[in-house]
Amino acid sequence: MPDLLIELFSEEIPARMQSRAAEDLKARVTDGLVEAGLTYAGAAAFSTPRRLALAVEGLTAASPTLREERKGPRTDAPEKAIEGFLRGAGVTRDDLEVRDEKKGQVYYATITRPGRNADVIVAEVLEHVIRNFPWPKSMRWGSGNLRWVRPLHSILCILTDDAGEAQVVDMDMDGTKAGNTTEGHRFMAPGRFAVSSFDDYAAKLKKRFVVLDTAERADAIWQDATNQAFAAGLDVVEDRGLLAEVTGLVEWPVVLMGTIDETFFGLPPEVLQTSMKEHQKFFSVRNSKTGRIERFVTVANRETSDHGKTILAGNQKVLFARLSDAKFFWENDLRLVQERGLEGMAAGLSDVTFHNKLGSQADRIARIEALAREIAPMVGAKPDLAAEAARVAKADLQSEMVGEFPELQGLMGRYYAEAAGHDDGVPQACEEHYKPLGPGDAVPSAPVSVAVALADKIDTLTGFWAIDEKPTGSKDPYALRRAALGVIRLVLENGLRVNISTFFDKAAEKFPDRVAQEYLDQRQGRIFKPSELENVVELTNDLETFFHDRLKVYLRDQGVRHDVIDACIAMEANDDLALLVKRATALSDFLKTEDGENLLQGFKRANNILSQAEEKDGVEYSFGADVKFAETDEERALFNALKEAAPQIDSALKSEDFAAVMSALADLRAPIDAFFEAVQVNAENQVVRRNRLNMLGQIRKIGLSAADLTKIEG
Repeated sequence: MPDLLIELFSEEIPARMQSRAAEDLKARVTDGLVEAGLTYAGAAAFSTPRRLALAVEGLTAASPTLREERKGPRTDAPEKAIEGFLRGAGVTRDDLEVRDEKKGQVYYATITRPGRNADVIVAEVLEHVIRNFPWPKSMRWGSGNLRWVRPLHSILCILTDDAGEAQVVDMDMDGTKAGNTTEGHRFMAPGRFAVSSFDDYAAKLKKRFVVLDTAERADAIWQDATNQAFAAGLDVVEDRGLLAEVTGLVEWPVVLMGTIDETFFGLPPEVLQTSMKEHQKFFSVRNSKTGRIERFVTVANRETSDHGKTILAGNQKVLFARLSDAKFFWENDLRLVQERGLEGMAAGLSDVTFHNKLGSQADRIARIEALAREIAPMVGAKPDLAAEAARVAKADLQSEMVGEFPELQGLMGRYYAEAAGHDDGVPQACEEHYKPLGPGDAVPSAPVSVAVALADKIDTLTGFWAIDEKPTGSKDPYALRRAALGVIRLVLENGLRVNISTFFDKAAEKFPDRVAQEYLDQRQGRIFKPSELENVVELTNDLETFFHDRLKVYLRDQGVRHDVIDACIAMEANDDLALLVKRATALSDFLKTEDGENLLQGFKRANNILSQAEEKDGVEYSFGADVKFAETDEERALFNALKEAAPQIDSALKSEDFAAVMSALADLRAPIDAFFEAVQVNAENQVVRRNRLNMLGQIRKIGLSAADLTKIEG
């Protein structure tokens, strides 16, 4: 069984595209081979800046011969129908077989598709893959029509048999013929060389200063960088994204460590780190004792006779200019803060439009300030501090540093707030009020930070809902799903007992927009004309539904089923997120037990019988049962169990001890099971029947007090 080796050699592929391209090459080629009738033992894809490679082991030498039996029309069918069948099957009338069936005689054709050699299939599949490759961006060059991410110089495509003999696959892509040669490092080993197998290919590349395996290059970079830093008593700031990018820029990584001029040691370490990463692709090297960034690591793509001295000198010269700019921005910003204060820096935000229907950034800050002041007591923060933090939290958007490095917003706000003399959690709130930005991001816990973070996100949500700019499908240009999930995490992970609808109401008060005012009026119970009320109700319910949908996503990741959440959302106080999650978690854990599963089935059985009886009789059976009408021991046992469980469940619900609620429900499982096994509910004696139905009504009432169990599936 031969092995297949493919290499597509081109000009430098952008680092961000390499990993996905290697996986696409592997998936598309192997899928194409399998669809054509070939099988294989294993496949691995590789990438470097100038090549994509694929090694397929244990490929079958040819596809099997296939025979297909195809049923045709009846023998007395119109001639055109028969001719069409002959054309579709690729046979003549003499090849047809006549068979007797119930509805008459029918033509059958046996179609034989002979197998094909692997090299023919590989050429066909690879050409299709190259011509239809899913590059995010591609280009044409020269006079041909072929498109690739960068000009494609050569195609290596060989099949190596068990004896080690290599066969070049015959294929031609617009004048570029497949061969058995490739090139080594652009500078250190130029020129082409032949290969006979994957092992030969990988070994010869390494001799010519090309490390084919991306993981091997990344490990070499990180090990060498950390070793050099350790030798200097320093450590490298870990950055996996930068490591992946740098790995995609070099075929032969050479790690060099340079120094940073002491002039720049006064800059915040994050500024140094961001500037070096964004502009130079340098790793930051930190002094763990001082916290300062004192050196940098760069990765060259070649070895030099002076061991990288010239490369480092050039990099340090460019870095000095970059950091000089950063130092200029920093000093200018500090001067402005010291002269005018952080609120003075923020003054220019009145000229920055947030949204044409929602006003300027300054308008938004005023709303957030007012909302943060009202939220503060709910989260244990001082209202004046929360308002102060809200006023200055976005001032750094006007700074030169954030203008150059937008990713530093918030962080620079903290530095400027400290420089301006703010304290008591205000600088921390400036940094943290954007958080959490994603599922893996930390949630602020300081009261002032929580108040401003909630105000910021709730203002965004309420504002865009008021102007009907909601997420649609996969589109969410204002990141409202992220904002809602941020509110949920802030509330739950800080253990806050607040009603989300209260937040919406307070935020809506801050908007002059008529729709938002109608929203608020409807929530406060004012009377509207039906035509006015319709849109308001839709707005209110829609925003709460949106929040509940985000909560489902949050809880689903924690193993809580969507129907369990629906059962709890249907209860009162469903805008108290902490209470809702507490109830849902307890119910979810209960339903995973045998008692929970069986009790649910008992509840559903009781509810179904009740619903049918109430519809038939036109009455509601919810007036309690009387033990004196019980005819069996099972009835009496269930009556006593319900009588004992009811006060326990009521007490547990009042204390919000949902684990105790579920425990009390579990005690009902055995008597309910025994009741249904021994008793016929719809007895002929109408007094007994009504009593038993009223007992089922008690089961339903107790079950629904825990959650709306009718919404649980199964």
